[in-house]
Amino acid sequence: MAKKKEKQIKIKQIKSKIGYSTKQKLTIEALGIKRMNHEVVHTATPQILGMVKKIRHLVKVEEV
Repeated sequence: MAKKKEKQIKIKQIKSKIGYSTKQKLTIEALGIKRMNHEVVHTATPQILGMVKKIRHLVKVEEV
C-alpha cells in the first residue's frame, strides 16, 4: 500500500522571545529554532501544530 505524503510546514521566528514566558521560550527551543529569522521544517503533526499555536505571535508558518 502506498504511504500518504505528509504535510510539511516551515516555521520562522519573526519576533524576539525576550519578555515572554519561560514556557514560550522553551517551546521555541523545542521546535529547534535557535535565533531570529531561523527557519525549521517539520511534519504537520498535531503535536507540532499545538506548539505553533501557543507561539503564533512569535513565528510565521507556511506550507512547504
